[in-house]
Amino acid sequence: MTKKRFASAAAAFADLRQQGVLRDHITVMVGGFGLCGIPEHLIVALRDSGVTGLTCVSNNAGVDDWGLGLLLQTRQIKKMISSYVGENANFESQFLKGELEVEFNPQGTLAERIRAGGAGIPAFYTATGAGTIVADGKETRGFFRPADGRCGCTIPGRAFAGRPAASGEATPPQTGEAREYVLETGLYADLALVKAAKADAFGNLVFNKTARNFNPMMAAAAAFVIAEVEKIVPVGSIPGDHVHTPGCYVNRIVQTTSVKRIEQRTVAKRKKQEEIDLSREEEEILDRVWAKIAEEERLAKDEEKKRPPKKT
Repeated sequence: MTKKRFASAAAAFADLRQQGVLRDHITVMVGGFGLCGIPEHLIVALRDSGVTGLTCVSNNAGVDDWGLGLLLQTRQIKKMISSYVGENANFESQFLKGELEVEFNPQGTLAERIRAGGAGIPAFYTATGAGTIVADGKETRGFFRPADGRCGCTIPGRAFAGRPAASGEATPPQTGEAREYVLETGLYADLALVKAAKADAFGNLVFNKTARNFNPMMAAAAAFVIAEVEKIVPVGSIPGDHVHTPGCYVNRIVQTTSVKRIEQRTVAKRKKQEEIDLSREEEEILDRVWAKIAEEERLAKDEEKKRPPKKT
């Protein structure tokens, strides 16, 4: 079995230039939603590799000092194919100045474009964005909804499977009115960086709850895939039904310790003790919660200090 496990994110990137995987102007998919489920250490390694002119496919661009925001700081990203970018002032500034090309997508359309690319589907039609600037310059066409064009009779004037109606053939089961759909292309990348909770040595991946987000589909839609994971277990210890991404999609895995960053921390203001009617057990739980928040903030600051200086 080919060795897939590497000691660190930097080690996983070390020979990728020599192999021709890592080079300027490639397309990179990066998993995550906000700061949830992002391959944070792999992003730092990508930044430190020095590649430039990148086209990044990601739901968003992290925040100014974390996630893909690190690559925006060093201006290694030329184009973003994204859905939501509202938490990154750097992104906004570069976009408004014309220094960063942006291709905005409705979130579901972005997800389906990635899924389609991994499934070998070059393009598909969707009603999302029809009649808006999302459709500007794209091919549009009228179709019946699948429920209004039963048995695959979704093309107006056509019969089953989109074929012309044969002489004497029954009238296609079409009802209602056709509506406008937009042609969207599938996405496929040179490199995908994903984050998982667990992997085995073969690269089978298991994602944790909402950290699953875009990661599984990106792992299937790139020529080379590196997975950052929190735990690596022996082959065979993950039941087949529990595997979210089969190891055949994954080229390399790296075990890391993540620092949980929260984009918008919102907590209730603590009331004065005399205003709170809590049991002793509830007070102890509340104290543990506040202690954990303080510890997470301390770890985040420590991680920031350990980070290598930005390249200029």
